[in-house]
Amino acid sequence: MISEQKLISKITWRMMPFLGILYLIAYIDRQNVSFAKLQMVGALNMSEYAYGLGASLFFIGYFLFEVPSNLFLERFGASRWFARILISWGFVTIALAFTQNATMFYILRFLLGVAEAGFFPGVLYLLTLWFPKDYRGRMVGLFMIFSAIANAIGAPIGGSLLDLDGLLGLAGWEWVFLATGIPAVIAGIITLFYLNDTPQKANFLTEEEKRWLADRLARENAGMDEHSDNGFKALINPTVMLMALCYVGFPLAAYGLSYWLPTIVKGFGVSNTVNGFINILPWIAVGIALWVVPSAADKTENKTPYIVVPAFVGAICLVLSVLMTSPVLQFAFLCAAAAGIFAGQPVFWSLPSRFLKGAGAAAGLAAINSVGNLGGFVAQNVVPWIHDKTGSNTYPMFFLAACLATAGVLVIIVGQILAKKTQANSAVGRR
Repeated sequence: MISEQKLISKITWRMMPFLGILYLIAYIDRQNVSFAKLQMVGALNMSEYAYGLGASLFFIGYFLFEVPSNLFLERFGASRWFARILISWGFVTIALAFTQNATMFYILRFLLGVAEAGFFPGVLYLLTLWFPKDYRGRMVGLFMIFSAIANAIGAPIGGSLLDLDGLLGLAGWEWVFLATGIPAVIAGIITLFYLNDTPQKANFLTEEEKRWLADRLARENAGMDEHSDNGFKALINPTVMLMALCYVGFPLAAYGLSYWLPTIVKGFGVSNTVNGFINILPWIAVGIALWVVPSAADKTENKTPYIVVPAFVGAICLVLSVLMTSPVLQFAFLCAAAAGIFAGQPVFWSLPSRFLKGAGAAAGLAAINSVGNLGGFVAQNVVPWIHDKTGSNTYPMFFLAACLATAGVLVIIVGQILAKKTQANSAVGRR
């Protein structure tokens, strides 16, 4: 007799820490520009806006190659495709340490987006192959906790690496890219041998456990639309398109905040190293929220409140951070805002697999993520632009708050659409 809890725990311990470590590396490689900026702007004679444009080109490469990458993953398997992703983005990150001018920076940031495209939605797709739907919110939350850890440890690491300025003849910002790119290459090689593509290929599961999981997932997928596994139809599915649109607000707020936090804290008059350690605090709040909210959401059928309420709380805290004159209160509200921005995202990502499977899920998840991550492109251009126009480090928060609140409203609409789909499928099933 199979114990469901023991089997899920077994899979969780095998898969999630490893996937989380890969995401930790990815997130550090993606965010290292926020600390490198503190020296790199002057070294390359760039304005804040020009640097923000270069940093944001990552999202253009990411957008263009996200869907093709996820479809290749579905075809070639996670172990080989994730290994390719990790090794290629590691080498591009290392190359960023040798940037000579703005043009080279722009090209490499674009190539970094191309290299990393498909990783995050690829993991989301992989989770649909390994976990029943009642566990996916928690698993995505657990996976995303490593992004909070990445920001927490990446901040002091980034600050400390900047303070290595001059060691072995290298600038601090060059050390930032070198020290964060090498782990990705090493992790890619390990991935090729460690990661299992599907439960059926897993040596750590018994044949009985494989059958139980296959039967459970088959029952959950049985009530889906006949085109739910069609990759092309998923791309033009109106619900997928709406989810892609409403997701824009989340990465926009997240990247805008994480990109700008080190600069805000620098305004407190602290050193680079102290700046890094202070920036741990928001991500501790995010890590707690990423476990508490998805765990609660997995116990209920109606997921919408667990996405919308955190988004509205985040938007309100962003506004309050602007209105506060005390640096301590300002930073406290930014910590709460960070938790609100991230807390509902794992719950959001549990929704597409309720109406998509197979290649449809791979394409749909990638489409939502690729369009949504254009919010990062907007954030890293508009936030510096607002700063250059106003001379303020805090006014950009108004813009981020408005976008996050809009995303919350759109999620309410998505929730209503999915509720009607569920009712319709239930009615068909009763016939």
